[in-house]
Parts: sequence; structure tokens; C-alpha cells
Amino acid sequence: MVRLLRPALGLCAVFFVILGLAYPLAATGIAQTLMGHQANGSLTANGSPLVGQRWSGARWFHGRPDADNPMATGGTNLGPRSKLLVTDTRDQIKALRAARINPTPDLVTTSGSGVDPDIAPADAYAQAKSVARAAGLPLREVRRLIATHVQEPQFGFLGSAYINVLQLNEALARLS
Repeated sequence: MVRLLRPALGLCAVFFVILGLAYPLAATGIAQTLMGHQANGSLTANGSPLVGQRWSGARWFHGRPDADNPMATGGTNLGPRSKLLVTDTRDQIKALRAARINPTPDLVTTSGSGVDPDIAPADAYAQAKSVARAAGLPLREVRRLIATHVQEPQFGFLGSAYINVLQLNEALARLS
């Protein structure tokens, strides 16, 4: 009986060392060497550029009206005939117009993930006048700040241009 268990236990020990220790350590070492910034996480003082945050006040650029809880990812699953979706969209349009912002489709609709950290350049430019007024900055300075934060499509053709709202607001805080 012991003669039959010895090879099995030895094989378990070998695979434990290879798959339980050596492989994770090698993967961690490669990740730290090749992609240290990503491997160590993406948190900044104000949040993560990978997850959309809520910004309060007219002084900041706002992202899409996504999930109230950033840990609750996923869309709302509200269809185009949903009364709640229509009401929420109308309320968002009213709030933007009250802040003297021309509503764009992305500023009044949620993303598929519920935590989209990016907006289109048109969405940022739509908010520029309101942000400049609230922050006490010249409009041309705010527009220049937006222009410097536009990320072009990957390889020049995959996707569309976007702006990370967290990074834009952190630059705005340093500017003012």
C-alpha cells in the first residue's frame, strides 16, 4: 500500500512546487519586469483611471452617468421603451442644460459596463465653458487642456478618440 502511495505523493509534491510556487513567481517576475505600472495597480490619489468616478460640482469634468456604485459593474438592461430610461435621460438632459452644458448622447446615456472612465472629446468640449467659468480659468486654457488629453485611436484606426476623465480632472486641479 505504501509502495503505491509513495509515487503519487511524490508527484503531488513536484507539481505543487512547479505549479504552486515556481509558475506564480515566474509570472509575477515577468509582469513586474515588462509591465511594472500595470502589475502594481493603477490607483492614484483620486481613484483609478480604469474605472469611472463620480465628480461633484461644476468645477470638474463629468463622465457618463454610470453606476452609482463603481463595484456594481454592468449595464442597466433598460430597453429603448423603458419609462425609467426615458425619465432618467430627460432628468440628465435637464441637469446638463441647467449647468449650461449642451447635452451630448454620451453625457446622457450610460455605458455598457456601467463604469466607463472615458468620454469622447466632443463631450469634454461641451463641458469646457461651464468648467472654465466654475474654475475661474480662461476658456482657451481649458480647451487647450482638453486638446492635450485626447488619446487617439489605437494604431490610428482601432476605436475612436477618447479622454480619460480622471486624468483630465487631475490636470485641471494642477492648472488651477
